[in-house]
Amino acid sequence: MATGSIMASEERELVLTRVFDAPRDLVFKAWTDPNCVAMWWGPHRFTNPVCELDLRPGGAILIHMRGPDGTVYPMTGVFQEVVEPERIVFTSAALDDKGTPMFEVLTTVTFTEQNGKTKQTMRARVIKMTPQAAPYVAGMEQGWTQSLERLTAYVATHAKELR
Repeated sequence: MATGSIMASEERELVLTRVFDAPRDLVFKAWTDPNCVAMWWGPHRFTNPVCELDLRPGGAILIHMRGPDGTVYPMTGVFQEVVEPERIVFTSAALDDKGTPMFEVLTTVTFTEQNGKTKQTMRARVIKMTPQAAPYVAGMEQGWTQSLERLTAYVATHAKELR
């Protein structure tokens, strides 16, 4: 890895696919309603005391993930594209304890209807990072996998509320 303050990171891309036993408008809502997102975002045992989404191109994202030990991990972002119920594109940045971005990720989530179920493909690509971000980026796959496990459980148990 390079050792500049910010570096390009083309090789840091993660693609995860899930099939939900729910219509895509419900899965889309689980991604776009801040009350829903707050319930599943982040690794297991994390909570989200702050979850604000301005769902429009150029709209802001602000999520504070609180770990089991009480540490808060703030994240900011901006929606690039919102095509209901097909696609969401956003950039996000994890912030250090001074509020400075450690890395930036471009995330694209697509939702495809499949006989009443939804195939979701999430592509997260690190586009910038600082050297201090390396451990966070190394844990990106585990973190997103756990988030999507939580999303799967959330959709399964809250499908009626999402309608």
